[in-house]
Amino acid sequence: MSWDRSLDLLQVHCQGEIGKVIVGGAPEIPGATMLDKMNHINMVDDSLRRFVTFEPRASVAMSVNLLLAPTRPDADAGFIVLQADRAHPMSGSNCICVVTALLESGRVEMREPETIVRLDTPAGLIVARATCREGRCLSVSLDNVPSFAELLDREIETRRWGRIKVDIAFGGVYYAIVDVDQVGSEIAPVNARYLADAGIELKSLLSEQVAVKHPVLTGIDEIAYVMFRGEAPDGAVRTCTTLKPGRVDRSPCGTGSSANLATLHTRGKLAAGDRRTSRSIIGGEFTAEAIGFTEVGGRPAVLPRITGRAWIYGREQLRISDEDPFRSGFALSDSWGPQVDALS
Repeated sequence: MSWDRSLDLLQVHCQGEIGKVIVGGAPEIPGATMLDKMNHINMVDDSLRRFVTFEPRASVAMSVNLLLAPTRPDADAGFIVLQADRAHPMSGSNCICVVTALLESGRVEMREPETIVRLDTPAGLIVARATCREGRCLSVSLDNVPSFAELLDREIETRRWGRIKVDIAFGGVYYAIVDVDQVGSEIAPVNARYLADAGIELKSLLSEQVAVKHPVLTGIDEIAYVMFRGEAPDGAVRTCTTLKPGRVDRSPCGTGSSANLATLHTRGKLAAGDRRTSRSIIGGEFTAEAIGFTEVGGRPAVLPRITGRAWIYGREQLRISDEDPFRSGFALSDSWGPQVDALS
């Protein structure tokens, strides 16, 4: 079989959330910084994103991480999160997938018992500490970017649930965090479809009623996700992040957990060294720790550390051809949900 061009990917999941990693064959992305490169994908040329995140090469419940050479001298590698709606600046589960892929594939030298990997992302530098043994990456702790609350208890009007309160916070991307009882539900696998639809409906309403703009990072000016929040009997934070066009995150969500720490800090309920367990809709867990505090654009911010584990479960090669009739991909509502048109 003769292939002109191809992409090489490692298949990785973090607590059940698929975050494939492109390790070879990707084109150069213009831009002096990783943020510039992300903005190029979102505003100039999204053909690679569409190719790897839509059918027939992909499915709704996954992300793809574009591995790139770093644009800053203090980083070992760079990456951008590619999802069905756009390229995003940061994701905790995807970052853990990338670190695991870099180390277990030998692209970054593994040192036991701990390897430090520095990642250049559009949101800033991420320092990861990987616990390693016998060639395996057993866990990854991410020192995430400074996370801050933008608005607390912001009321929005809805037709289905009346007036509800949301917290708007940045944890690498912007989140609207909603206590799940306000939409008459709880975070459990049986409610995944309901929560997915509710999250996308709220995201649409938020785009009309709430404006955000990162004080430092150009182009980060939308609420990326709605995350439902609950509390387990043992004190763990139950998380359910919803993503376009209408699905739920399988992982406990690292950037969302960071954003939630920021809300606790702003409310005066978080001290340095405090830890919270974040538990996903399917029971996977991250540890979210406040390792310090700072400011971003005059806003009080927390320095989060997120710890979790990823697993490489395979590899794949995607053929790139101008003759492919579905090179731009497609998505259908039978599996992507009734909000699939929102991806356009």
